[in-house]
Amino acid sequence: MLSRNIAILTIALVAAISSLPTLAAEFEFTIPRIEGEPTLSDFIAMTPATELAHTMTKVEGFTQRLPDDGEAATQRTEVFVGYNEDTFFAIFLAFDQDPNQIRANLSSRENIDGDDLVELTIDTFNSQRTAFSFRSTPLGIQWDARWTEGSSRRAGFDTTLEAIWNSDGILTEEGYMVRMAIPLRSLRFRDGDEQLWRIQFARKIPRLSEETYWPPYSIGIEGRLNQSALMQGMRDVSSGNNYQIVPFLFTRELDVLDPQAEGGPAFAGSSEQDVGVDAKFIFNDSWILDLTLNPDFSQVESDQPQITANQRFEVRFPERRPFFVENADFFATDSTLVFTRRVVDPEGGLRFTGQQGNYGFGAILVNDAAPGLNRDSSDPLFQEKANIGIVRGFRDFGQQNRVGFLLTDRELSNGYNRVASVDGRFRLNSNWTSQAQLIETDTQPISDQENAYRGHQRNLRINRVGRTLNTYTNLIDTAEGFHSELGFQGRFYRPDTTGFRQGVTLNFFPEESGINRWSTAFQGRYLTDSQGVKIYSELEGGINLQFDTTEYEIKLTEFSETLRTSDFPGLPTNRVYKYGAFDFEYENTTLNTLEFEFKYRTGTALNLVPAEGALPSVASNTEISVDALWRPIDRLRIVNTYLYTELESQANSQKIFSNEIARSNWNYQFTKEWSLRFIAQYENTQGGPLTRLEDEKNVNLDLLLRYVINPWSAFYVGYNSNSSNFDIVESDGQRELISSNSLRKDGDQFFIKFSYSFQR
Repeated sequence: MLSRNIAILTIALVAAISSLPTLAAEFEFTIPRIEGEPTLSDFIAMTPATELAHTMTKVEGFTQRLPDDGEAATQRTEVFVGYNEDTFFAIFLAFDQDPNQIRANLSSRENIDGDDLVELTIDTFNSQRTAFSFRSTPLGIQWDARWTEGSSRRAGFDTTLEAIWNSDGILTEEGYMVRMAIPLRSLRFRDGDEQLWRIQFARKIPRLSEETYWPPYSIGIEGRLNQSALMQGMRDVSSGNNYQIVPFLFTRELDVLDPQAEGGPAFAGSSEQDVGVDAKFIFNDSWILDLTLNPDFSQVESDQPQITANQRFEVRFPERRPFFVENADFFATDSTLVFTRRVVDPEGGLRFTGQQGNYGFGAILVNDAAPGLNRDSSDPLFQEKANIGIVRGFRDFGQQNRVGFLLTDRELSNGYNRVASVDGRFRLNSNWTSQAQLIETDTQPISDQENAYRGHQRNLRINRVGRTLNTYTNLIDTAEGFHSELGFQGRFYRPDTTGFRQGVTLNFFPEESGINRWSTAFQGRYLTDSQGVKIYSELEGGINLQFDTTEYEIKLTEFSETLRTSDFPGLPTNRVYKYGAFDFEYENTTLNTLEFEFKYRTGTALNLVPAEGALPSVASNTEISVDALWRPIDRLRIVNTYLYTELESQANSQKIFSNEIARSNWNYQFTKEWSLRFIAQYENTQGGPLTRLEDEKNVNLDLLLRYVINPWSAFYVGYNSNSSNFDIVESDGQRELISSNSLRKDGDQFFIKFSYSFQR
């Protein structure tokens, strides 16, 4: 069955090749090879002032994408580019008619939200599928990412890229200047005598909500890289057979509450030291071998808060760990089959990725010690490790078309989970794209008492992107035996479901109006099981208004959800629940020092955490979300977040539960390298008699001193403290942990982390 289905889809995908269009690039230029390294001093008074500056190619004539697609930029931008044997250079001259309004703050790397910036995007393989993107503020603060075309979860910007490059910026009386110097060894490109790259330049002016590009990047055409310019002229360059070795040291002192201590809960102090190394070897400019021994998975940046109470499905947190960064988009498909946070505690690993011509390949071998940790010696999984293998291959052709396969295997004790997938993405014309994916899984449970089982998933999608009309249609069919232990399956990807999703958005651009754009959107989602029983439906309609620095959105949504006897213990029969919501969202970036976002939801929701013995029910629901970024001075960045959820009984307005999270993140930047960060987070859950949730309070304090030379060479000193509502009572010589109204510290740690990149 597996081989037959894969063969059928492969034939269908290949047969589609002949009908796909190939669109020629409208913009191109030649980049010169220069002698020496240009600096901002070569452009005194924001004009080429030296012989070296005059040898660089000049690009100008930026065009708006937002707010007025196709109109000329309101502020002039010039870019001068050149290269030498080991570095790509770009000098941005960003003129501004009101330079005092330029937003430029000294901040840590990648925390540049709300600042003016310039951007360089390079498709080094001319594949129109992926690219490197580099941004800089007027003060030279860096941001980098990997861009991926498509609609998978990896599509768009992936900021886990951590490239080593140089940037400088300076404010002037006429605007600002930025210099980018990107070492070729930080890029990946074809091995050859002459390079043909695609390139795009951009500038963003937040006070005007203006985004401008060269060449023009229109909202009326699907795709980004297909609208970039061809850059010729780079010859006899190579990133070389270079390497990067990053050893790290991590040590910490802990004092934490051990609930399983002999005699009852007690505090225990301990010391931990960890030493490891990550190594990267590059062959023939584009093939990368990553090795890790005792990998550096100590995460110093905490995850953004998310509401997890009363959630039926898993909440997704992003991957931040360095080992999984290189070419992470290689392993991305529309159905998420590789979610690397499933690998919890590896001891070592190997990754091999690269692209040659139109072919790409990736492989990961890694183990995971987590399944065997914290188990009793009598447990069959005591000290057992999962062994994981992943293989990905693809071929690009035409313009932004790709066919590929993906294989994953996770082995643990006597059990395994194996997944095989083929997928394709096709560009039908300048507005329409389609993609298809067929997946087969084979699972052998660890227990000898359970039989092996198999399943499949079929995922078909067609999208339209245009200036006025945007639409998507998605069909996902998942068999009961489908199981992907390394993947991430939300509501529409879970076993024993067939889902249909359809969305339509209409955009309007009124002339001579304060409104830049208003849109109306409708979407419907419908989900059934293999027996044809409707288990979920959703119908949503909304309106969005966009002004220069303000945005409003309102939505109305109706839900219908069926809980089956297999979904919730105690349900005698399948039960249908109907509920709905009204949403209001507001964003404002008018002030230079403040960005504000407010979301409010009211209506009804399904109570999935009823009291013991009770069944789920529809309850009145209120949700509030507030995010505010405040810069009282140009070195201090304060991000405040507040999340609140409350359910009340519809019968008597009695509160079922409430959950609130308040988080404040303060970062003071002494220099580009030195910064001090403080985070305080408070979470409070209050449960009443109508829920099994208990009252819980938690306060976490996080202090971190950072010295960052580049993403791989850094020194951290940190302190973390956590408090919760508990008390320890002693009776007959035994200690017992009980819930309390007051907060008490349940653990703290002091840590030092140091890493340094040795690169050739």
